[in-house]
Amino acid sequence: MSWTLNVRDRFSAAHFLREYHGKCEKIHGHTFQVEVRIEIAELDATGLGIDFILIKEKLAAVLPDHKLLNEVYDFNPSAENLARRFFQDLKAFFPVKSVTVWESEDASATYAEDR
Repeated sequence: MSWTLNVRDRFSAAHFLREYHGKCEKIHGHTFQVEVRIEIAELDATGLGIDFILIKEKLAAVLPDHKLLNEVYDFNPSAENLARRFFQDLKAFFPVKSVTVWESEDASATYAEDR
């Protein structure tokens, strides 16, 4: 028996893609949406796996709101690389199953570690 907990948050940021040839090589911005999926196998005495408030707090703490992502990270800040970074940041606190980063309502990247 297991449960999957899903929490979403948003942040606004600018970035540009180095070594990319197209309009995304120029600085531009997004309102990113990030969804973290956490898998749990047990509930506590109150019937909760992990309190959503705690997950939301940790997620908000790792999101670089209103920043130029190229100045925050030493990697090319694509949706794929951001999903991996947020996964790594959050797995220190939770049994993260995957992290999805949406650059727009119809384009996203999901990172999960192979098991």
